[in-house]
Amino acid sequence: MANQVWRARKRLKFFGLPWTFTVYTLNEDKLLIDSGFFNRKQEEIRLYRILDMTLDRSFGQRIFGLGSIICNTSDQTTPVLEIKNVKKSKEVKEILSDLVEKERVSKRVSAREYMHEHGDDFDNDLDEDIDHDLH
Repeated sequence: MANQVWRARKRLKFFGLPWTFTVYTLNEDKLLIDSGFFNRKQEEIRLYRILDMTLDRSFGQRIFGLGSIICNTSDQTTPVLEIKNVKKSKEVKEILSDLVEKERVSKRVSAREYMHEHGDDFDNDLDEDIDHDLH
């Protein structure tokens, strides 16, 4: 089991209080998002699937020391993931960025492997352009 690196609760945008039912847990190889009170849901994103990150800090968030991290991923079920209203968001983004890079190197994954649109020809042999009818 991977070691826990960071854990935080989503906070209210105003006053920065942790009165929500969403908890973010960052391990060495994955990000877990537990949410809900009566109906619990857990999302899991493998770090090597994160392609890009953006730090978003609105004026209201900055007043209360909060920020949100938006992650674009290659995950089919969660293409955009937002870590909302967390304390020390800049430091968390840097930690996450370092762990993502470490996982990508350890799994030998390069960003170009995920840079495609649905329906692209992955092996570049142009087989979509070839008429497959044999006459």
